[in-house]
Amino acid sequence: MALAHPSVPDALFRPSAFSGEAVPFVVTAFREGHDRIGVHVRLFSPSGEESLHRLSPLGDGFDRWSVDIAPLEEGIWRFRFEAFGDEVATWEHAADVKIAAGVDTPLMREMGARLFADAAREKDRPAAERKALRAAAGALRDPETSDDEALAIVRDPAIAAYFDARPLQSLVTVGPDLELLVERERAGVGAWYEFFPRSEGAKRLTDGSIKSGTFRTATKRLPAVAAMGFDVLYLPPIHPIGEVNRKGPNNTLTAAAGDPGSPWAIGSAAGGHDTVHPDLGTLADFRAFVRAARTEGLEVALDLALQAAPDHPWVAAHPEWFTTLPDGTIAYAENPPKKYQDIYPINFDNDPAGIRAEVLRIVRHWIAQGVKIFRVDNPHTKPLQFWEWLIATVNAEHPDVIFLAEAFTRPAPLQALAQAGFQQSYSYFTWRNTKAELEEFLRWVSHDTADFMRPNLFVNTPDILTEYLQYGGRPAYKIRAALAATAGASYGVYAGYELIENVARPGSEENIDNEKYEYKLRDWDAAASQGLTIAPYLTRLNEIRRAHPALRQLRDISIHWSDDDAILVFVKHLPAALSVDGVDDTIIVVANVDPHSTRQTTVHIDSTVFGVARGADYVVEDLVTGATWTWNQDNFVRLDAFDEPVHILHVKETR
Repeated sequence: MALAHPSVPDALFRPSAFSGEAVPFVVTAFREGHDRIGVHVRLFSPSGEESLHRLSPLGDGFDRWSVDIAPLEEGIWRFRFEAFGDEVATWEHAADVKIAAGVDTPLMREMGARLFADAAREKDRPAAERKALRAAAGALRDPETSDDEALAIVRDPAIAAYFDARPLQSLVTVGPDLELLVERERAGVGAWYEFFPRSEGAKRLTDGSIKSGTFRTATKRLPAVAAMGFDVLYLPPIHPIGEVNRKGPNNTLTAAAGDPGSPWAIGSAAGGHDTVHPDLGTLADFRAFVRAARTEGLEVALDLALQAAPDHPWVAAHPEWFTTLPDGTIAYAENPPKKYQDIYPINFDNDPAGIRAEVLRIVRHWIAQGVKIFRVDNPHTKPLQFWEWLIATVNAEHPDVIFLAEAFTRPAPLQALAQAGFQQSYSYFTWRNTKAELEEFLRWVSHDTADFMRPNLFVNTPDILTEYLQYGGRPAYKIRAALAATAGASYGVYAGYELIENVARPGSEENIDNEKYEYKLRDWDAAASQGLTIAPYLTRLNEIRRAHPALRQLRDISIHWSDDDAILVFVKHLPAALSVDGVDDTIIVVANVDPHSTRQTTVHIDSTVFGVARGADYVVEDLVTGATWTWNQDNFVRLDAFDEPVHILHVKETR
């Protein structure tokens, strides 16, 4: 046996899943000759319960065997694969061929009778099975039983089921004990919404200045976010913002009086990472905000940005935590061509023990305030072993704490961070827009890396306004939201997405008048009354996600076909055996990814993926419009980007 899954590329780490996730257990197993084999996976739950599951051959020519299991209990599961010679399956194959051909028929019948008799003597078999097997053995030996009747016994599905559940094994090979970490469902499933508390409830005063919103005014926005169906509310840093080198609007180098600066330039005389910005309120106000969000069904995720403004208390207290240049100045953060003169990056090399202790103290502090989710800023610019240590330490104390990596970086460091413990990761989804790009991306995240990396398909961020969104208008915003909400178990939007805020700062991928550097005054009610928001569309997407468990899975996606290079087709299917409610759930997504045109084409569905015979009819309902159609393997579609660019189809019944 070899090439077992779930697994990770680096054996130092363990694969992971979330509670209720359908996990494929796959192993390569074979033996010499033509005798049949069987494969089991033996599972041990965190509470010690043992279960045995039979794998089926994938039939792909690579000797791979697989079974999907949906573990619910959180904690560390142990599992091992066991392969064996399957005596009955070997006999059935030979007997089926030989008896039908009249070759060695008496020998085949006697061999089967002996196998049945051996099985009938097993005390752990149900009495009804033992009785049936004794009768079958007698019939095979009875000269009055014709060869056709003997062949019927060979092919009897009831007898096959007996031995599928309790095979007669020989030459058993047992693989090594392996581990799977199962985390809480939110570690893999969620609809995220990002907003800046300082903008929620901010007011322009009579002198033209703007008064910051607070946690108390931001609390008033919570019901609207919850009503759209979001699960997680992500807050950018809420700490004091540096005065030194504070940035002005649109990343200008000089801030005017009243400019709030970037929340990621953390720290001032008012405090550092363990402090709330005075404009937002007090620590007690923050705790009240977290409680109010929880009442609305929202978990609060807090930004963890390990960097400092020049006037952060760390700079004076721990100058060794920063990099000093030959001219005596401290190096500021850069991501060429971007420069962050208001931020000093931390140097983890000079005092790693001191930095570890301080960061752990900060994380514990915010956990004590009710935060269980941390969105980590630029983790790929910090040592990997630091994150491995921090996440393991925190999760040993609080297994329900989740870390999301904002790691827009190369594949190797992105995947290494996920292996080291990050429960979720930003991904390349934001820049995958064509049909071909999306097909490749979805295959990658749902199959190649799904054992250890869970993508969060954010459609935009304060830093990222792609050309697709800049020039695609309302259709582009609907397409990207629909794809993120249906293709990924977790996805997110940044506030203002629903208002189609698509004007970029010239020459950049950032919104003009970026909220990173100034307050954003939005009139949500006016936008709704004028039909200038897609909030109802986001609400419907989240309603669909909550109603259909197949959409809250990561690994259940399969790519299908269309005759148009702009029509993406994929299916998400969760069989009844793996669903909590015991009902099959199948969603077909057909998306026109060209936001500038109407497309019509034929799509081709391999319905065997969801248990419908190829060529058979089935009924689908569009969960956005309510329209229903009878579909088959080849279906005509017409998708108008300016009307409804995406079909989200529920397979309702077969015919």
